[in-house]
Amino acid sequence: MLKRIDFYIIKKFLGTYFLSIILIISIAIIIDITEKMDDFYNEGLDFNTILFDYYIYFVPYYINLFSSLFTFIAVIFVTSKLAFNSEIIAMLAGGISFKRILVPYLISAAIIALFTFYISSEIIPPGIRERLKFEYKYIEHKQFESSLEHQQLKISENEIIYVERYDLDKNIGYRFSYDKFEGKKLVERITAMRIQYDSLYNWTAYNCMQRKFIDLKEEVETKSELKMELNMIPKDFIKVVKEYEQLTTSELIEYLQVQSKRGLSGLNAYELELQKRIANPFAAFILTIIGVSVASRKSRGGTGFHIFIGFLLSVTYILFNMVSSSLTIKAGLNPTISVWLPNILYLGIGVYLYKIAPK
Repeated sequence: MLKRIDFYIIKKFLGTYFLSIILIISIAIIIDITEKMDDFYNEGLDFNTILFDYYIYFVPYYINLFSSLFTFIAVIFVTSKLAFNSEIIAMLAGGISFKRILVPYLISAAIIALFTFYISSEIIPPGIRERLKFEYKYIEHKQFESSLEHQQLKISENEIIYVERYDLDKNIGYRFSYDKFEGKKLVERITAMRIQYDSLYNWTAYNCMQRKFIDLKEEVETKSELKMELNMIPKDFIKVVKEYEQLTTSELIEYLQVQSKRGLSGLNAYELELQKRIANPFAAFILTIIGVSVASRKSRGGTGFHIFIGFLLSVTYILFNMVSSSLTIKAGLNPTISVWLPNILYLGIGVYLYKIAPK
């Protein structure tokens, strides 16, 4: 059962973590407002528009971005304070094992991990698209990318479709073609000037030509409108810049499953994003173990020395993550390896530091 000392540590840990996040986000917002003040003024934007159309989506993104860093700093700060005040020594002298001291820290890390997983899975993705729309419209003054070109999908084992341009906002495709095969033989081909989504798997092709190949004969029929049932929905076309960041975790998993079956290439970025959302919350546990192990020893440098060591380790961890992620995008490294390798390496460092920590 949790005791008073556990709640004391949990309160200190989470309080320091959230206070650090609030302070850094406040500074980031002030800097961002300073940079964009002229744009806001020139566009005549009022306070409510700036707050609820932009900064309400800005905050969760940067909370998640800085979460690992400030988890480590919070652990280092709280533990070094306990060590400096000889509270760690008192706990050990009172018969509390170092392993037992870790319990409230790990509970706090679990709360942070669940918090970051939830916002990265459900809150941040829909907010990114709204934030980008705002930046494109009022700051960069260009059209938000809402269409894509030259999309080819394998919608079943024997059916392939092609769209020259697809409008994501209107759910309309232009210069559409549909090919149906039996084995390696083409048996039907439909071309249309445009195709529009109606409801689940139901599409309407306009100004189309339907050609059927029967033995050596060809049947050609021209239609102004043709109802088609196709095994695809508009979000199957989603593949714009950083679109993988705009999908919730459940949507991302579904997208990867469907597109992998269709043989779509270029899914490394999507797989990398999924693995990041799963692996990053574990960083809270790893960095907590390292932080407690480093800061629990009372040193002459005091809190400042511990914070310096903690900051150094956290920065190298973040840089390692960035480098390994870049290798996935640029060099084709397996996304699972690139995301989990830093966690495995720093978990090893954490276990080593835990073993040599004062007992």
